[in-house]
Amino acid sequence: MAKYLLASAGGVCFLWLIAGLSPVQALPNLEIENKNLTIYQDVESHEKVYLNKSNLANTISDELPISNESQKKLEVDSANNSLQAITPQSANSSQPSDKLAQVTSVSQLSDVQPTDWAFQALQSLVERYGCIAGYPNQTYRGNRAMTRYEFAAGLNACLDRINELIATATGDLVKKEDLATLQKLQEQFAAELATLRGRVDAVEARTAKLEANQFSTTTKLNGEAIIAGIGATGGAPNNSDSNIILVNRVRLNLTTSFTGKDSLITGLQAYNFLGGADGQGSLQQSLGLASPLLSASSARTSFEPQFPGINVNTLSGVGANSVQLYKLLYIFPVANKLTLFAGTAAETSDAFPAITPFYGEGQESISRFGNLNPVLRVSGGTSGTGLASAAGFIFNISPNLDLRALYGSVNANLPEKAASEAVPGVSTTPLGAGLFSGSSIIATQLTFKPSPALDIGLNYAHSYHEINILATGLVSSDIGALAGVATGTPLTLNSVGGTVTWRLSPKIALSGYGAAIFVDAASNSVNASTTFTSWMAGVHFRDLFKSGNTAGILFGQPLYRTDASGSAQLGENRATPYHLEGYYRMKVNDNISITPGAFILFNPEGDSRNETTTVGVLRTTFTF
Repeated sequence: MAKYLLASAGGVCFLWLIAGLSPVQALPNLEIENKNLTIYQDVESHEKVYLNKSNLANTISDELPISNESQKKLEVDSANNSLQAITPQSANSSQPSDKLAQVTSVSQLSDVQPTDWAFQALQSLVERYGCIAGYPNQTYRGNRAMTRYEFAAGLNACLDRINELIATATGDLVKKEDLATLQKLQEQFAAELATLRGRVDAVEARTAKLEANQFSTTTKLNGEAIIAGIGATGGAPNNSDSNIILVNRVRLNLTTSFTGKDSLITGLQAYNFLGGADGQGSLQQSLGLASPLLSASSARTSFEPQFPGINVNTLSGVGANSVQLYKLLYIFPVANKLTLFAGTAAETSDAFPAITPFYGEGQESISRFGNLNPVLRVSGGTSGTGLASAAGFIFNISPNLDLRALYGSVNANLPEKAASEAVPGVSTTPLGAGLFSGSSIIATQLTFKPSPALDIGLNYAHSYHEINILATGLVSSDIGALAGVATGTPLTLNSVGGTVTWRLSPKIALSGYGAAIFVDAASNSVNASTTFTSWMAGVHFRDLFKSGNTAGILFGQPLYRTDASGSAQLGENRATPYHLEGYYRMKVNDNISITPGAFILFNPEGDSRNETTTVGVLRTTFTF
């Protein structure tokens, strides 16, 4: 028994020594956004070292997954359940090329002085137990960070010496002073040891209970509930102001991993926005600003679905607060830098980083205009209902460069196009039918980070539409994109855009986007084309007035028809539309935020006859 007591004491002393001498100290109270990382700080250089606790591969994101660092982690956005790959800073440290050598006296270590605070501990371990290794140049280097290799070498030397002492059973193996000290320590810390034992037992019991009653060993549940009051004034001439309305949207997201590196996302949602095929019951329609079909308008809020109250595939109605499958997507890595994804209910924003800090349907910008570049919304790319079946890839070219692409079909579940017509020239399955026929889109985004403060994303999309629409839901001219051309005319769209965010400081960022959509008739009997442009610029604030609060001020031009040729028309009473918005998100706690805000539309829908329109929003968001 005495032998093993000394072995334990020697091992404890050694571990205590290397922990005390190491200049790396844990900062457990530091709040960081990445919950999968433990941050340590070097007390000499003050540099942060990130130790990654996740082995998950690259995943789908709604923020830029590009940085100068080398490791990756999985982060789930509880609002939209879109996943993002973040590459934190490397934890590499210099490793000495010198070989460690055993020392038998502390005097052999030239850089260890009797005045050093750990001198006595070193002297004891070296001269009594002989388990301290130094470098061939007679230095100990006690003030530098220790590598895992050095830890292994020192620990091995100590264990070898302890085993040797136990095996030889030397007469003075255990001293009475050592045993007395151990007994005294045991008596002094008896209460603390008992308390600790009780806490461990309680934790083990709680862990066992959680494991026995957990929802799933492979699946995590998170969700978001939005309740908002919306009021508006202005709109079309001779139109009375709408009443204040109270709306909601609830989402439940199940994220399942089968291998630890893949993710299956299943999302359910319900909302009480109205609209339907003719827009009846929508705020936009009450203002007189909505398109005659599907209620597209610049007066739409960020958290409202693009086609509320209707299944656009079949033009069938969807009741208020009925449960829908809005997300079904599987993401899996196939190589170190390559990740694939596929699903039957997906959106472009699931695959492409948003880059702009204004994105966040339940947290940031309150308008549909302010959330994303219009190129991401073409062809129902962000319908809010997981309209498209899609498949694509994510290729991490380098830590600072990322390429993503997808193919999407909004009518993949329909075997054939319906023969009946909803309106002349438009089938009751207006988007066509089949996975590789009818309305479809090929989209790509190149994301790069030339510096830690600058994020840039470049987008291109090629679309084919069975009918004459843009399918962005951003403006009323979204329906009848080629003005003066029949609604049933098929179109081809080529869309280009770019988004930039420049972080002036950790709390202030400038962000903006630009977009152009080139529309051409895809029918041999029609010669028509037109061009839409849009831009936005804004300032985003973090931790404004209080930690966790954010705010945004943004201004720009909603989609506006700037050119037309052939049989396409520009329209009458034209005036360039503008959008001015401000909001302030107050963080009540980790799960609740309240966002008051408003946006003003000048020349709404690009029509000079429309009055300046103001839309006010008070949004409360619950996340869990």
